[in-house]
Amino acid sequence: MPGNSLSQGKQAPLFCLQDQNNKEMCLKDLRGKWIVLYFYPRDNTAGCPREAQDFSVLKTEFEEDEAIIMGISKDSIASHQKFIEKRELRITLLSDTERFVHNMYNVWRLKKFMGRESMGTVRTTFLIDPKGIIVNIWDNVKTKDHAQIVLDKLRSMRK
Repeated sequence: MPGNSLSQGKQAPLFCLQDQNNKEMCLKDLRGKWIVLYFYPRDNTAGCPREAQDFSVLKTEFEEDEAIIMGISKDSIASHQKFIEKRELRITLLSDTERFVHNMYNVWRLKKFMGRESMGTVRTTFLIDPKGIIVNIWDNVKTKDHAQIVLDKLRSMRK
């Protein structure tokens, strides 16, 4: 299974998606800020709440380092609203029901689980600098301590 075709040093593909409040969020409008853009399979599944909660806990620290956290899944806006309420999340979740942005970022790929192959979202995080350049990619993310790892990388990049 090939990894992500995007690489460090490349311009992050631009997109606009609706957030959990049905507000349009466009990557180009966030220039000047660091962006943590993470893709996850589905709201309220095994690892997704943990990852979202960990990013929520560290949200203030990311903001102190001038970073915005945005999670993207193929779930609907209504699903994101329920997920945020149920898990008391404090981060922005974007809805990509048509998988347009998933495909731009090459995270909709063939996955293998228990000997079966199927297409799905490969848990991936992109760290994007204030100029819109991808400075780090975590592909096939394991959720344990991931938010802290991303925060540590952000801080090292900002030095």
